[in-house]
Parts: sequence; C-alpha cells; structure tokens
Amino acid sequence: MSFNPGKKEIEEKIKNQLAVEFNCSPQDFDKTENIITTEHQHPDRRKFSDKPFFLQMATLGKNTVISADESIHPWLTNWVKGKQGIWLFEQHNYFELETELRKHGYKMALTHHMFVPEAKLIDVKTDLKIKWLEQNDITPFYGNENFPNAICDKFKPERPDVLAVVAMDGDKIMGMAGCSADTPELWQIGIDVLPEYRGRGIAKSLVTLLRNETFRRGAIPYYGTSLANLPSWKTALDCGFKPFWVEAESQPDENTEFTK
Repeated sequence: MSFNPGKKEIEEKIKNQLAVEFNCSPQDFDKTENIITTEHQHPDRRKFSDKPFFLQMATLGKNTVISADESIHPWLTNWVKGKQGIWLFEQHNYFELETELRKHGYKMALTHHMFVPEAKLIDVKTDLKIKWLEQNDITPFYGNENFPNAICDKFKPERPDVLAVVAMDGDKIMGMAGCSADTPELWQIGIDVLPEYRGRGIAKSLVTLLRNETFRRGAIPYYGTSLANLPSWKTALDCGFKPFWVEAESQPDENTEFTK
C-alpha cells in the first residue's frame, strides 16, 4: 500500500490529531487568541500516558491551545491575557506556569519541537550496508541502551515500534532509525547513531530511508526533538522535514503528595 498525500493533507491530518488530543477544533490552532479547553482523554489520542494530562499546550506558530484541569482554568485565563501565544513557551512565562503548577502537585515536562515531512519521497544515495527490521525483528533490541530514541524501552501495544532500519559495520550496528505507530496514520521516527560512527551522514541516510518507506506503507512519518538538540534539528531538516508545531505537557511533581 502506498500513500501520496499532499502538503495540505498532511497538515490537516496533524491538526485533526491535535484537536482530538486538545479537546478543540482544528481551526482553533489558526486563531490569534489563546484557547483554553478542559482535559479529555480521547480514545484516538497518541497514547503517551494512561492518565489525562493535568495540563498540555501546543502552538502552530500563532496562538496557543491549552488543555487543562478545570481547577487551573481561572489562573490560566488571567495568565494568557494580553500574551501572544508563541511567547507562552518562553522561559519567563514558563516560570510563572511552573510556579502555579507546583501548587497543584505538578510541574512541566519536556518541550517537544515537532516536524512534518515534505510531501514527496527523497532520493537516497548511500554505500552503507543496510538492514531492515520488521516489528518482530525489533523485539530483541528492547532494553538495549544504544537505541533509546530509535525504539521504545519496551514493547508498547498502544503505540508499537513497527519498523526500523540499521546501518551495519560487519556484524555491528552503527546506527538505527525506528518508527512507532503513534496512531495508525502517524508514525514517529527516532534515530540513534553510536558515538564512534557519528559525523558520517549515517543519521541522514537512515532517517530518509525510513521516512520514504513509511510513506510507501501508507502512513505519515513525523519527527520530534528538543529545543537545544541541534544535531537532531539538522537531521530533520536534511531529511525533508520542517518545523510545524511545538507541544509540552505537565507531569507529577515527585516532591508533593497531592497529584490528581
């Protein structure tokens, strides 16, 4: 099965997925005013947690949509007042949010900078020895500390690792790119290259191969990294991905006793 979506279709699918997870409409991400909604654990969400997030927030570069427990809505309404959505992710505003969350037994987790692919396959020219791993082939690698980004730490049926590609140096793996089916249509790509093999273009080759194969299998590849992981940003850009949204969520504060 092959899938050939256009740029608009890819972006609409991402917006629709975020709307499911943030309990809003896709059009809410195009507004200028910030939007606050009530938390909701939709069955079609990307299943990163088995409990509703006390707070999560996302921006596509205009406003910010915040889904949160109703107990913090009055504070959030005041906090976003007069602020452009994109600046809510800046440190001085984050500090205010963090301070308030601690009162409820939570704190902010990582900020995820998310990329969508260009709507085309990309030519890959490489002399690397390549090996493909189907879902069953990935199982022996769970728990391997060399590949924490390429695959999950264990099998997760709610978002299984479905495909991986590795570059080999004889019998040794130099690098691995893998993707998890976060939804049936959205497969997230991660990459790990062993330190002694970095700087050889291995990440670019593996991620590009995997993004192309994901399209061929009827899904949309997407990619996420952190703010300061510049090598990962470069890999994403080199492999035909572009920044599209930023999201973040809260997590329980282990220093308190009264999380929801």
